[in-house]
Amino acid sequence: MTQMQKGDFSLHYTIEGAADAPVLVLSNSLGTDLAMWAPQMDALRAQFRVVRYDTRGHGQSSVTPGPYTVAQLGQDVIDLLDHLEIASAHFCGLSMGGMTGMWLATHYPERINRLVLANTAAKIGTPEAWNSRIATVNSTGLAAIIPGVMERWFTAGFRAREAQAVEAIATGLLRTSPDGYNANCAAVRDMDQRDTIEAIRAPTLVIAGTHDLATPPAGGQFVAATIPGATFIELDAAHLSNIEQPEAFTDAVLHFLNQGH
Repeated sequence: MTQMQKGDFSLHYTIEGAADAPVLVLSNSLGTDLAMWAPQMDALRAQFRVVRYDTRGHGQSSVTPGPYTVAQLGQDVIDLLDHLEIASAHFCGLSMGGMTGMWLATHYPERINRLVLANTAAKIGTPEAWNSRIATVNSTGLAAIIPGVMERWFTAGFRAREAQAVEAIATGLLRTSPDGYNANCAAVRDMDQRDTIEAIRAPTLVIAGTHDLATPPAGGQFVAATIPGATFIELDAAHLSNIEQPEAFTDAVLHFLNQGH
């Protein structure tokens, strides 16, 4: 467990895998931390130098004053790559992490080799919905939103079958700083990359979940249709598809990344 320090900001990250392997950066969703990638780690670190980090305001990274922007979240990744002396890397982000990936591949194309955008969209939700969520968290805390979030993140069947896994994710969300969560909600609220992602030239895989209520497949289909040459696949899952369908998700990512080697 390591920290990158920049001024009064600290970014928490881990780095695993062979030092000479291709680098893969993993970026978490809103309300989770780098532990969300645990189902993928055995397979990924066997082939890649895997860098995971807690997005600003999450996990063990600093909660700096908000609101945040997608540019700020993207610049944190560039600063981390510079800190680790990594010229370029593959990038896989889910939901908010996918937003960050789109921004990186648009603004720092030379730093991103292959790009995986999972359960995300170029614009997510409406300002009114995000403002309502921010207001709820401000007035009653994160506990109030957890039941609804779990319903969006996982299908009913998975919640019944894997109650322990869902409880662990819910507990992680509850541990998130409300200030950090709301600052990131603002970044998602204010993000609209629909007119910019056509500039992305990195080979791109877009993964959607058939039952994803937070970022429905249509959003992923738009991203895949707009980024030249992008590939689109849909998994039988809701929002956290890497947890609900871990084998299918991991296989898709490995197959795509290994096309570049």
